[in-house]
Amino acid sequence: MTAGADRRTYYPPIDPHETGLLDVGDGQRLAWEVSGADDGVPVVFVHGGPGGGTNPDQRRYFDPEHYRIVLFNQRGCGSSTPHVADGADLSVNTTPALIGDMELLREHLGIGSWIVFGGSWGSTLALAYAQTHPDRVRALVLRGIFLLRDAEIDWYYRGGAGHLFPEKWEEFLAPIPADRRDEDPVAVYHDLLHSPDEDVAVRAAVAWSTWEGATSSLLPSPSRLDQTADPRFALAFARIENHYFVHGGFLEPGQLLRDIDRIADIPGVIVQGRYDVVTPARSALDLHRAWPSSTLHVVDDAGHSAAEPGIVHHLVEAMDALRR
Repeated sequence: MTAGADRRTYYPPIDPHETGLLDVGDGQRLAWEVSGADDGVPVVFVHGGPGGGTNPDQRRYFDPEHYRIVLFNQRGCGSSTPHVADGADLSVNTTPALIGDMELLREHLGIGSWIVFGGSWGSTLALAYAQTHPDRVRALVLRGIFLLRDAEIDWYYRGGAGHLFPEKWEEFLAPIPADRRDEDPVAVYHDLLHSPDEDVAVRAAVAWSTWEGATSSLLPSPSRLDQTADPRFALAFARIENHYFVHGGFLEPGQLLRDIDRIADIPGVIVQGRYDVVTPARSALDLHRAWPSSTLHVVDDAGHSAAEPGIVHHLVEAMDALRR
């Protein structure tokens, strides 16, 4: 384990040169883009949430002269259609479906195998994808490890993290009716987010997404809070995320560690903020110990966000090392 002191920065901004909407079935069309070198090593960015989406800065972890950079928006969010705010069917939004979508996208782009790069929920989906299709994965670069274990959900959504952010936790609980405060917040939020009263659903969605936005960075991030307070973003983020948590991530308990042998020979880099409140470092250490071919970097002055300087440093460093 190491904690970098110097700060490697993002690559300069670049624009995509290919974009499209891929029909993956179930009435779903995934928005995707390609940037960088056409003959470069393929790398796919797996965004967080679930329900978050992509943004231009996510291209900037990768040397555009060496990598063929693929970004896509998962079902129901970002610029994929239909959007959850427009009534996307959540019953077809599952982890196996997302794994299948990634395979369809890989085949559509004519890619034999790629590096899979993901953080937070993106680390969950990246691991699940790699364990399903290990022959399609050259390497894994993962940040803010989330194994979707009950203890992780308990910590963040059932009061543990609230001891560090008590005023923000009170704001998270505020939409819950007083007579339901003794119930599981995740279950209560499921009802609120799907309320026939749009005002109730939007208020709950903004509170849910703002809780994560307020606790993701070591220091407050106004730009992240602006995004999470946007009702359209919040509805997709909160409804999809809660949908996955209510259903255990559509994974068997302990599945990602249980099946680690399937990726035993795939090289991996794990980057974890020491003060990550959203996905605490315990899971990163557990994953690293179970996966001998991985390297773990714990960044001592970082929280959860991929934009933390020390996190950026190690992610860019990992991708630069893989290009050689």
